[in-house]
Amino acid sequence: MSTSGGRTAQLKHTGLRPGWTTGACATAATTAAYTALLTGDFPDPVTITLPKGQTPAFALAVEEHDGPSATAGVVKDAGDDPDVTHGALVRSTVRLLPAGSGVVFRAGAGVGTVTRPGLPLAVGEPAINPVPRQMIRDHVERVATAHGGTGDVEVTVSVDHGEEIARSTWNPRLGILGGLSILGTTGIVVPYSCSAWIDSIRRGVDVARAAGRTHVAGCTGSTSEKTVTSLYELPEDALLDMGDFAGAVLKYIRRHPVDRLTICGGFAKLSKLAAGHLDLHSARSQVDKGLLADLARAAGADASLAAEVATANTGLAALQLCAARGVPLGDLVAETARDQALSVLRGAPVVVDVVCIDRAGTVVGRSAPR
Repeated sequence: MSTSGGRTAQLKHTGLRPGWTTGACATAATTAAYTALLTGDFPDPVTITLPKGQTPAFALAVEEHDGPSATAGVVKDAGDDPDVTHGALVRSTVRLLPAGSGVVFRAGAGVGTVTRPGLPLAVGEPAINPVPRQMIRDHVERVATAHGGTGDVEVTVSVDHGEEIARSTWNPRLGILGGLSILGTTGIVVPYSCSAWIDSIRRGVDVARAAGRTHVAGCTGSTSEKTVTSLYELPEDALLDMGDFAGAVLKYIRRHPVDRLTICGGFAKLSKLAAGHLDLHSARSQVDKGLLADLARAAGADASLAAEVATANTGLAALQLCAARGVPLGDLVAETARDQALSVLRGAPVVVDVVCIDRAGTVVGRSAPR
């Protein structure tokens, strides 16, 4: 694993402690349970090999051996990441199957089932993602080779209280019902990583396309979702929880186009997009009052008003100054943000419009589709 950049450099810079994905925990639990089935003993701690070669060890929180099946459980440690699954107990129950059956995956309590197309799993499958499945298969094979098994097993993964935890995730909207997804491409959780949210955005686009949606909306929050739902009567699976990651939406739709994209969010956030920022988080981009003053002038503001806008305390204050004097600053911000979005799309066949709202969800600026 390279130490010059990427995730390792991020961790070194922050000094934060990494954690383990639900996929890594499920693999560890499966390895321990299958070993117990073949040998009578649970390895504790149990060591696994992650896709990039790391070999973490996991303490077991659950050990149950009942005839033809065994269950092991691992408590997920997300490190210093504010992960909703931190502290969750991930269990795997392994049952021997007839020779030739291979590895069969089941969703236990707290693990969801896929009910809509557009995800990397077929409808009806347990929400155990492809990389964790391969990790589990690889470790089943290793245990079978080491202890004389056939590798033909049923693996049922469950998460204590997983259905309750899943309400705080994208799963219900993506059509993953009944619990959490077992996730992870590297096995490692990087603290405060944006990757999980961006991956959710991508999966949201996939689901919308698979459902035949031709119009999707990237929204910065729940208020903007309500606004676009009211304006366009879009179904839930056409709404993308963009958060601050405008660039993630635009770059993915550039490669996977839909006919129309609406971007909706607070005026101040979308003024950042108008300024060319693709990450709208307050810690990583700021409202450009100079740009707002220029746009106000373009919308008809005189020099005095433009000066007030340039020194306004917030973007919303600048908007209110212009609104009081009949200057449509919100529309100019929406149009400029739309044009910035089109530049990121680089000619992809997508029509874009932008809707700016205030905190109450009132539309304060809107562009024509282009």
